[in-house]
Amino acid sequence: MINIAVHPKAKIAENVVIEPFTYISEHVEIGEGTWIGPNVTIFDYVRIGKNCKIFPGAVLGAVPQDLKFAGEETYVEIGDNTTIRECVTINRGTAASGKYKTVVGSNCLIMSYVHIAHDCRVSDNCVFSSYAAIAGETDVDEWAILGGGALVHQFTHIGAHSMLGGGSATSKDIPPYILSARNPASYEGINIVGLRRRGFSNTDIEEIHNIYRILMESNLMVTEACNQIREQLPESRHKQVILDFIANSKRGIIKKDSK
Repeated sequence: MINIAVHPKAKIAENVVIEPFTYISEHVEIGEGTWIGPNVTIFDYVRIGKNCKIFPGAVLGAVPQDLKFAGEETYVEIGDNTTIRECVTINRGTAASGKYKTVVGSNCLIMSYVHIAHDCRVSDNCVFSSYAAIAGETDVDEWAILGGGALVHQFTHIGAHSMLGGGSATSKDIPPYILSARNPASYEGINIVGLRRRGFSNTDIEEIHNIYRILMESNLMVTEACNQIREQLPESRHKQVILDFIANSKRGIIKKDSK
């Protein structure tokens, strides 16, 4: 006898595969072509897109590990074509945050034992290596990569096309397009390999490098460096993305290690 506990009111597309010893609650939606491995737990208020793969031991939609949570109806939303490996935990959102949901985008790879806390937003095409963990209300922009065992403080913002190295930890925001590492994390250069893989031209990469030469290597205060970037460098999309990221930073950005 195959032991599968799927609530009869769960909304499961016809061609979803659910392996033995998996539990799926009532208020769950699973899109076409998704594979749910054995020993997966999916609690209430989880929406999973099309063609996802959920590996054994994953727990999706557990209540937030937040003392302010009072049992309100909050959600986990997962996009299409995302792979969630063994023993990943993704918690629901909270009302106190005003967000009410934790979001993981499409085409993401979330490796084994990763934790994604309440009210986090993980954009499309992100890769989280094994044992990485992001605390509540962390925002991760598209194409970001977290190395194995990376730790991210709550309310932190990780910029697009950036990488946080394995075993590193940050309580500051990590701007777009860069490599960061160590504990606490510091600026290690721009993410040249990642940018080339994403189709950035040599002109794009040099433009980004020129911005970070001023921002990270000039010994200027962040406000002074931003003013110099505005005044001295030509207008471009990448320049605006970086300046907007810094202007909206609530925790402040990482800097280059002076040692």
